[in-house]
Amino acid sequence: MTLEDMKRTIETAIPQSAAYILDPMNDGQHLQAFVVSPIFEGLPLFKQQQMVMKALKNAFDSVHALGLKTFTPTEWQTARLKYGL
Repeated sequence: MTLEDMKRTIETAIPQSAAYILDPMNDGQHLQAFVVSPIFEGLPLFKQQQMVMKALKNAFDSVHALGLKTFTPTEWQTARLKYGL
């Protein structure tokens, strides 16, 4: 699964989402995902991350590690600068 495939999978599964998938080690195995959606508003962090992980369940046969961060649009406005996105 390519980074673009992962992005598309997440954005299809989670309404009104924007996904940013990074491969900081350039090895295709240690990835970072930042997912932003208004649907996360009011949900506990573990529920937000469960939604993303469910969408990606088929990707894990080829991904060794995924650092996952989820945000509401309001949270993302300040957090994105921290991550350089």
